Amino acid sequence: MKKIMSMVLAVILLTGIFAGAALADESDWDYIQGKGKMIIGMTLFAPMNYYEGDEFVGFDTELAKAVGEKLGVEIEFIEINWDSKEIELNSKNIDCIWNGMCITEERKENMSISNPYLYNTQAIVAKTDKIDALLANIAGTYVVAEQGSTGEGKLQGTIPDDDTVEVSAKEFFAEANYTAVDSMAKALMEVKSGTADIALVDSVCALAMVGEGTDYDDMTVNLDNNFGLQEYGIAFRKGSDATEKLNEAIAELTKDGTVAEIAAKYGLTDMLVTIEE
Repeated sequence: MKKIMSMVLAVILLTGIFAGAALADESDWDYIQGKGKMIIGMTLFAPMNYYEGDEFVGFDTELAKAVGEKLGVEIEFIEINWDSKEIELNSKNIDCIWNGMCITEERKENMSISNPYLYNTQAIVAKTDKIDALLANIAGTYVVAEQGSTGEGKLQGTIPDDDTVEVSAKEFFAEANYTAVDSMAKALMEVKSGTADIALVDSVCALAMVGEGTDYDDMTVNLDNNFGLQEYGIAFRKGSDATEKLNEAIAELTKDGTVAEIAAKYGLTDMLVTIEE
């Protein structure tokens, strides 16, 4: 009986190995092209992906559509839980994560990530009339960040500091009370409502959504503490050959001026990563 069970287990193991090898040999790009569309997972925040009235706009939104047109596939956007992005990707509920995602070593190990296309930092956002006092004494303050975000990773130390860091976010907020929320927009709302003192969010998001003329005109963005420079990338499944297709398309759109035109529209010109020819 034990011998039979051992043989059965061996067959199951070999079947799994062969299935895994076959999956590794499949072309992710052929899969996407065969469907005729690329499904992009994202969350809503300006200036990357957001609504102006009923119109879905944003830098990533417009750039993705331009890439889709160049590659000959339709672009479909799906709002996801950011903390579950890799699960959504690997289960093929989405084909790509394209939503102001910071490149980290851990993410590079788990996904295939494009060439960087935008620079980013982490910003402190708080009520204008309270920010000076809060920054003078962080102990006991209530801080929020998006779950699974770079802000959370910096706060918790799961994203290591590098040589671009002047101040460690983990050390800076060591005596603060941290709570995760499900989006950067929600983090800002928590500060607005007074249920949190500080939001740690991407500077790209903060500079677009906070200040005069916005819904958060009573709040201030502080970039004095350099928690490190990040770069945005676009993620596909590990080993995906779609990544290089996208890199080539963005390089062509950079060369013909499309990327610069979209960046200027959303005030991101200074944050563009220069593509070396």
